[in-house]
Amino acid sequence: MATKVRDRVRHTLGPGAARDLLNGVPLGHPLHPALAQLPLGTWLSAGIVDLLGGHDERSERAVRVLIGSGLLAAGAAAAAGLADYSELHQRQLRVGVAHAGANSLAVGCYLASLLVRWGGHDRLGRRLGLAGLAVAGTSAYLGGHLAYRQASGVNHAEEVTHLLPPGWHRVARLDELAAGRPEVRLLGEVPLLLLRQGDHVDVLADRCSHLAGPLHEGRIVIDGGVTCVRCPWHGSTFRLADGAVAHGPATAGQPRLEVAVAHGDVEVRLSDAGIS
Repeated sequence: MATKVRDRVRHTLGPGAARDLLNGVPLGHPLHPALAQLPLGTWLSAGIVDLLGGHDERSERAVRVLIGSGLLAAGAAAAAGLADYSELHQRQLRVGVAHAGANSLAVGCYLASLLVRWGGHDRLGRRLGLAGLAVAGTSAYLGGHLAYRQASGVNHAEEVTHLLPPGWHRVARLDELAAGRPEVRLLGEVPLLLLRQGDHVDVLADRCSHLAGPLHEGRIVIDGGVTCVRCPWHGSTFRLADGAVAHGPATAGQPRLEVAVAHGDVEVRLSDAGIS
């Protein structure tokens, strides 16, 4: 079931600017965690007013505005969450389903709370609101588990800058590299993607920043007139010239290495300019 939902969302969104926006590519960070703070923050504020603000008409009006604002924000957060969900692994999908289910239940509680408050049943509305807050808190815990335990949305290329030794290092002979075909070489513990074009060689960290897919198994494509590599797992596309993200779901760029070709040897080093 979880896989069918993922595939349906992936098919509906498809590649393009809308998915890139929902993934957070223009921001350079996942969008969903930022949007998720809006409903949680407004609902928490509503709960505090319910508990401490008294039960006069002014307080009730403030709570209704906060709950309604949270419901509107929840729609945007859900859209971004579904975009991220469409690219998860199997184990992450199961937690994602529970996370989405808890969010849906929280939305239902708050919608019911708002409706009964409009009907004059403020006490029942307060109970439903506090129940929704408890469910939303549980959902936030599951979202944290996805991010921090199962590494959804984190930059899987971040470790490269800490594992590569400083200075220049020989990684290949130029005549070993086939022109136009991505190849992989190891530098210490770090796999590197090498692409030769004539006497020029571009080198990026090979593990995709999205979910660590092997970029050297991907396709070389031209996007906007720029040579890019597309990850074979989820389609994240990176510019070879600077490692920047051309298309998501990745939001963090690939570390790019400086390259020097001397006497037929291809040497590389990581510089500050190559750290995304």
